[in-house]
Amino acid sequence: MKVVIVGCGVAGANAARAVAAHRPGADIHIYSAEPHLYYARPKLPAYLAGEAEESSLFFYDMAWYQERGIQVHTGARVVQVQPTTHRVVLEEGSSVAYDRLLIAAGAHPFRPPIVGADLPGVFSLWSIADAKAIRAHARTCRCAVVIGGGVLGLEAARALRALGLEVTVLDRNAYLMSRQLDAPGAAVFQRHIEALGIQVVLEASTERIEGSSAPEAVLLRGGERLPADLVLIQAGGRPNIEFTTGSGLAVNSGIVVNEHLQASAPDVYAAGDVAEFRGAIYGIVPAAVEQAQVAAANLTEVEQRRYGGTVPTNTLKIVGIDLTSIGRITAAEGDVELRRDTPAGQYLKFVLQDGRLAGAILLGHKGKVGWVSQAIAKRVPLAQHGEALLQDDFDWKAALAAS
Repeated sequence: MKVVIVGCGVAGANAARAVAAHRPGADIHIYSAEPHLYYARPKLPAYLAGEAEESSLFFYDMAWYQERGIQVHTGARVVQVQPTTHRVVLEEGSSVAYDRLLIAAGAHPFRPPIVGADLPGVFSLWSIADAKAIRAHARTCRCAVVIGGGVLGLEAARALRALGLEVTVLDRNAYLMSRQLDAPGAAVFQRHIEALGIQVVLEASTERIEGSSAPEAVLLRGGERLPADLVLIQAGGRPNIEFTTGSGLAVNSGIVVNEHLQASAPDVYAAGDVAEFRGAIYGIVPAAVEQAQVAAANLTEVEQRRYGGTVPTNTLKIVGIDLTSIGRITAAEGDVELRRDTPAGQYLKFVLQDGRLAGAILLGHKGKVGWVSQAIAKRVPLAQHGEALLQDDFDWKAALAAS
């Protein structure tokens, strides 16, 4: 069996590993547009800040792939998929046949149509090459503006601060991390961010980036002008699906897949940031890993596995700040919310649906994450404990054992 995998990110590399384990001796090929082997993109801010060596970003060396019969082709961009002939076409013109195809091509940074976004000195932190370019440019800079207050935007802001720049983060929402936090939790979180010397501007809409040959300032629609000789745009990602045009595959925002992670053509699967399951593209590492494992089991035919979705879990670490949000963090009608914050800057919130834990926000409560994650995954009934759930001495182990 010849298995071709498009993309060497978290989904592609984990799928290749699983395929090799399921089918020893299978002919496995990974084609990646990047010049690098699989590396940890969440560690890019630490690399940018000079706190991590480039070598520490990589999970496996080439020998690891070779030992498992996985052939990795870096700098090999796939530009077309031909399901009817079971082939993919590479940018340099050649084509490759497959028995099974897994598309795990990841995503690229979204650039909003902001005037001045194409100036030298305006970046997005998405790859090793981006980090190197940003760090080189930062040596000549004094102040930076980060457009986007999500996970990567905030971590990139912290990295720029570590490089000695004055940093301002712009977020168009009413509070930071609106997908991972509620308003009270975000207020606590923002105090942590500002304590690092990072300015935050909320409900900020960028009018344009001013400058001729390089950024000079970011102008907001309300008229405020923020000096900036370096600008980072961290406005999320978009799936890399351009090469599926004309393939006949069903595509919406991503490649539409069923519960087996199969696309709409025979022998084609998708996982990670390109996969759209029941209208959702998760865009998080846990989903990419889970989808890769399910797709690998199904395409190798060792077993039929079903994917039912991934409980959204987001974890952020910025110099002493531990933030995890899991599942449903906003209560619907009939749900119960429990909250607690402390003078030390901790915040805890639980959402109970029908008496069972459905979601949580944990800021500064790293030790509880494992227990709470299990309780949510197992839908443990906890309503009888009430406010006691919020106490530091609550016995999660006993509560789980009793369920």
